[in-house]
Amino acid sequence: MMQSFIVEHYLNKEVDVYCGGPDVFRGNVVACADNVLTLNNEGKLTHIAIDKIIALWGQ
Repeated sequence: MMQSFIVEHYLNKEVDVYCGGPDVFRGNVVACADNVLTLNNEGKLTHIAIDKIIALWGQ
């Protein structure tokens, strides 16, 4: 359910992703498949398990 929401509303857009704790992940949504969100931030890819996402917001 969350995967289709991310693809529909945030694919190819800049986002911040909060998974708890002090870290917030930032980047452009380049993929969302197999329950993994992939962000590109200045050429570096970050892969986040969708079930760990608490909040996501666009920039």
